[in-house]
Amino acid sequence: MNYSTIMTAVPSARLARTTPWRAFLQTCALAGTSLILASRLAAAEPAVASTPSDIWETFKTRRSVRNFKPDPVPEADLRRILDAARSAPTSGNQQPWKFLVVRDPAKIAALKEANVQRLLSQSDPQKTLSEEEKNKREIVIRSHLAGYFSAPVYIVILTDNHSDYPDYNHWDGPMAAGYLMLAARALGYGTVFITDGIPDAVTRKILNIPDRYTRVCITPLGVPVQWPQPPAKKPLEDFIAWETL
Repeated sequence: MNYSTIMTAVPSARLARTTPWRAFLQTCALAGTSLILASRLAAAEPAVASTPSDIWETFKTRRSVRNFKPDPVPEADLRRILDAARSAPTSGNQQPWKFLVVRDPAKIAALKEANVQRLLSQSDPQKTLSEEEKNKREIVIRSHLAGYFSAPVYIVILTDNHSDYPDYNHWDGPMAAGYLMLAARALGYGTVFITDGIPDAVTRKILNIPDRYTRVCITPLGVPVQWPQPPAKKPLEDFIAWETL
């Protein structure tokens, strides 16, 4: 901060009522306060940017998102994300993937309703619920699923059982899912790796997925209502073994 900048921190009328030396001391005090505040802000935990600045920030700021804005995802962004997913490592370059993209609101609503009915049917057979209890339970279930089904896009990540090396599909599939989720984060979108939260049987039935495909996961994709705070992570040294275990 140069002298001219410092001097603008104090109103001229106020300076006119003081001696030059007192004005200088007041200005320095204000400048010092500004520097202290700036240092505190710099030391604070940075907010998660909507779009990461580089690949390392993408890794650091990817989150599992379960509540989305209704904003549509441009097809150009979807294609860019899927193109990144298909570039993932794969056994013998077999590329066994199929990405089923669901944007039809009616299909998304059908997926949600199927999950609601699935959970409602799982009540304790030994316990008879009153109508009021049933209604309350349904409200809780629908509320719980509302976030999962708030995204404008859902992607079912599948592997083809007729691939060149189908025994390796269970390794290749998650690689593509990981690339997809990182690419989405790089463009400012949230995802979450869902398995039993939206069961395979539900997606297979509602979306008419042929038996030749095995589902890896399904993920919503969209702009988060807010980015979740980072969870606690174990220290890096807990995972590293040098030369031997």
